[in-house]
Amino acid sequence: MSEDKFDAIIVGGGLAGCITAYMLANAGLETLLIEKGNFSGSKNMTGGRLYAHSIEKIFPDFANEAPIERSVVHEKISFMNDNSCVTMDYSTKESTNNEDKSYTVLRAKFDEWLAQKAEEAGVGIIPGIRVDDLIVRDNKVCGVIAGGEEMEADVVILADGVNSILGEKLGMVSKVTPHHCAVGAKEVIKLSKQQINDRFACTDKEGTAWLFAGMPSDGYMGGGFIYTNEDSISLGVVFGLHNIEKAGKSIPQMLEDFKNHPTIKPLVEGGEIVEYSAHVVPEGGLHMLPEMVRDGVVIVGDAAGLCLNVGYTVRGMDLAIASGEAAANAIIEANKKGDFSKNSLNKYVQNLEDSFVMKDLKLYKELPQFLDNERMFNDYPDMVSGIMKDMFTINGPSVPMRKMVMPHLKKVGFMNLLKDGFKGVKSI
Repeated sequence: MSEDKFDAIIVGGGLAGCITAYMLANAGLETLLIEKGNFSGSKNMTGGRLYAHSIEKIFPDFANEAPIERSVVHEKISFMNDNSCVTMDYSTKESTNNEDKSYTVLRAKFDEWLAQKAEEAGVGIIPGIRVDDLIVRDNKVCGVIAGGEEMEADVVILADGVNSILGEKLGMVSKVTPHHCAVGAKEVIKLSKQQINDRFACTDKEGTAWLFAGMPSDGYMGGGFIYTNEDSISLGVVFGLHNIEKAGKSIPQMLEDFKNHPTIKPLVEGGEIVEYSAHVVPEGGLHMLPEMVRDGVVIVGDAAGLCLNVGYTVRGMDLAIASGEAAANAIIEANKKGDFSKNSLNKYVQNLEDSFVMKDLKLYKELPQFLDNERMFNDYPDMVSGIMKDMFTINGPSVPMRKMVMPHLKKVGFMNLLKDGFKGVKSI
């Protein structure tokens, strides 16, 4: 092999890119990873829950070494309007099965650790360089152009995030549309361990994942989130971009209002904002998947639109890791055959089909459309809050429960309730 040619070049040092790189190098392939940030994770603002099942298969007992924050043992889901909040709360002991666990993470720390594991396996990593273009000959991707230099490879893996410019240039990825994406804005707020433990009913190693629907996204598709880290919390909002013209306030204002809600304000009081960031989030599910493979190239992670919002949980990291594993296994097989054609690399697509990734995306394929319903984020939070207020307000003679509930149901509309209930059951 010539000195200026690699077996594989990965563009992007996030979870999908680092996992692909690690597995390829571990199999003996000469692998280069190019990351435009100063280090892997430096440009990643996801905050941040990692479901452990996919990475446990690659790094068993990884949590004993990796910079995880807390193990999630408290789950909260809330309907929130401007003045009140109704919450479903679930707590449990940490599972003894590592693949059942999930952790809060700060990606700047976690991705850097993963990149170090890849480097230890033999991956060459070039940080602080943007890949400007791809080398294409006879319709086959043969390498990249970065920093004015041409670097060739048998295969290029695009792991360059949700807005994959390189994927667009090849015509494999459609231009990002508001209907398939949301924008997330997040603050990391520093608090002491004891403050977090007291305010979220945790011990030092335990954490909370808390999702909110309604007021945080101004009554439109989206929501709010809180994840407890070791000595900080990740707090943010996500807003469906296709409703941006309808919104009565900006996304930064949504974040500020959410932080000052009567339920949230005591939780962050006295905290110091140590990070503020925003990025685009893939939300289209199965309907936004691109062409995954062509001669000499595969697309993984967020660049492939692999994210799943199920309403009660939001997943992207475990899908990214699994896509990196699926791609690496396909490329290792292609390397043995010396065949990096689309037909050969299609093994990656088959690996995804056989994994939980495509099974889950297909299972919830109708869910994005179901969630794009203003009643879910406006009428229903008001309905639930109104019912709870009437139940717990004592002012004179009590009335039967049905008479408390009925006015709130009528306000939403019985046909709307039936229609949304039917669609909801069908979508899951």
